[in-house]
Amino acid sequence: MSTPFYVSPQQAMADRAEYARKGIARGRSVVVLQYADGIVFVAENPSRALHKVSEIYDRIAFAAVGKYNEFENLRIGGVRYADLRGYTYDRDDVTARGLANVYAQTLGTIFSSAAEKPYEVELIVAEVGEAREDDQIYRLPHDGSIVDEHGSVAVGGNSDQIGSYLDQRHRDEMSLGEALKLAVESLSRDNNGGERSLTSEQLEVAVLDRTRSQQRKFQRVLGRRLATLLDESPSDGTSGDDGDAADGDAAE
Repeated sequence: MSTPFYVSPQQAMADRAEYARKGIARGRSVVVLQYADGIVFVAENPSRALHKVSEIYDRIAFAAVGKYNEFENLRIGGVRYADLRGYTYDRDDVTARGLANVYAQTLGTIFSSAAEKPYEVELIVAEVGEAREDDQIYRLPHDGSIVDEHGSVAVGGNSDQIGSYLDQRHRDEMSLGEALKLAVESLSRDNNGGERSLTSEQLEVAVLDRTRSQQRKFQRVLGRRLATLLDESPSDGTSGDDGDAADGDAAE
């Protein structure tokens, strides 16, 4: 009788982690930065149909890299969790910390299960507070661990190089325009240290703006406003109105 094939648990988990990391690294990067009036999300994403950055609840937003169908399932689950908790208890009981814990349990269970492959995703959950020191940013890798981030964070693609670039240049009281330009500069750098050009048409940008009078602080930065912030010449016919029509990501 032949000897059964054996792989140690440590090796099996290492192989699953390597599989997930390679899948995440193939995706284009997303960066998240705190600025004076909130938190800005910038993703290299030329698609206008598939979003990497979305609203979850009043003050909470979600960003992800990796396989779209996998992180979209997680986004929808997060929206349902937030809506149910806010309806059952109180809107203030929906927090980024609570949502990050839910995502961590889901990702951790999937990663440790031998019955299915690990999710090839890395998530960021952020909540804007009344003041800058109240902001919360959590990064969740494929294995379900939670990393509490401050200032700036990058996921996907060459995130290590991008993160180092941001750490050296990010300042606490940057304006939205300064933070956005820094984010684009970091995304423009390739693995070899070279630079390429990124235009507003290749970017997906959104903010959690604590100065908004509405209860919902999420807003997409589109068209003429985005081009102006990047000091580009906006194309004719591009709308500069980023009003409530651009905020409806919480709906399923």
